[in-house]
Amino acid sequence: MLSKKCKYAIHALVYLAEKYQEGPVHIQEIAEKKHIPKKFLEAILLELRKAKVLGSKKGKGGGYYLDQKPTAINLMDIIRLMDGAIAMLPCVSLNYYEPCEECRNEKACGIREAFIKVRDETLQVLGGSTLDKILKREKSLAIK
Repeated sequence: MLSKKCKYAIHALVYLAEKYQEGPVHIQEIAEKKHIPKKFLEAILLELRKAKVLGSKKGKGGGYYLDQKPTAINLMDIIRLMDGAIAMLPCVSLNYYEPCEECRNEKACGIREAFIKVRDETLQVLGGSTLDKILKREKSLAIK
């Protein structure tokens, strides 16, 4: 399950993708439009800025903006930044691997094999879910 921090990050980034190339967006606007507590949002946006997903501008007319195109930012990367591992078991994680305590022979583990398939499908879906695709889907569903 995604943490609240991760969900807020996704919503903020989708909002910033909607405002892409319109200039920096003030944090108060994002917080109000997406119903995110401002203090919590500040910490999230700082983390995204440190990861070079966002840029920021100080002063009048300042705020946050996407540092990459909406086509280059996907859910897989956001989830990894905010929550860490995507895999359901540590023994199948690509970036956060740990051996399972219960497993005697990892190579012959049928459970592990099933969860590798789940991980691979999940990564494919999340990796292909870019901010621009999310926006396009939202717009097409809003029309109906």
